[in-house]
Amino acid sequence: MNREFRFFIYLLERFAAHRGESAADTFDRLERAGLLDYAENMYELYHVESIENAFADLDARLAASSPA
Repeated sequence: MNREFRFFIYLLERFAAHRGESAADTFDRLERAGLLDYAENMYELYHVESIENAFADLDARLAASSPA
């Protein structure tokens, strides 16, 4: 398992805790929103910034992807 994927798993688990839901629910939510690949591909930025910045970015993208 490469470091990018290990970080993605860490991000997923921490983001789920931030949202107060299970990692499985968070995974499903990101998948439905089409954000799984996006989140995994953001390794270069997410791993050097505060993890809360990643949460804020993903929260904003999830909100934008939700139907009004």
